Amino acid sequence: MDLNALMKQAKQMQDDLKKTQAALEEKIYEGTSNGIVIKINGKNEAQEVSIPQELMDDKDMLQDMILIAFNNAVEAAAKDRDEQIGAATKGLNIPGM
Repeated sequence: MDLNALMKQAKQMQDDLKKTQAALEEKIYEGTSNGIVIKINGKNEAQEVSIPQELMDDKDMLQDMILIAFNNAVEAAAKDRDEQIGAATKGLNIPGM
């Protein structure tokens, strides 16, 4: 086993992982619920909220749909993050990732 080659591989994986994480943080994810659209970035920070005018009359329903849309966007971001990190680590289970 060539230790230098192994270290080089680990460094390359680390670099790839950093690039993947940075790209994921910049990516925009969308969640929807009955016409409400919420867009978040990969850090789960809300970037945009769109609410159709016809939904403005029912506050309780609107609040519920906003929560659903936001959670859908967070779920999409988490799924993509898991897939991208898994690809970058080539299936290795790295704690904290």
